[in-house]
Amino acid sequence: MGTCIGLIVLAWFVVRLFSIPAAIGMSAVAAVIPPIAAIVGNRPQQ
Repeated sequence: MGTCIGLIVLAWFVVRLFSIPAAIGMSAVAAVIPPIAAIVGNRPQQ
């Protein structure tokens, strides 16, 4: 979760000044990380 918050803060306060598409991409990656983590965490054990 800290990684996601860090990506969003970095994207919208630093990267946005240089490249808006890169900031949007970083935010999209930050939005995708939690659902993937939940899927991986809830996999049945083998």
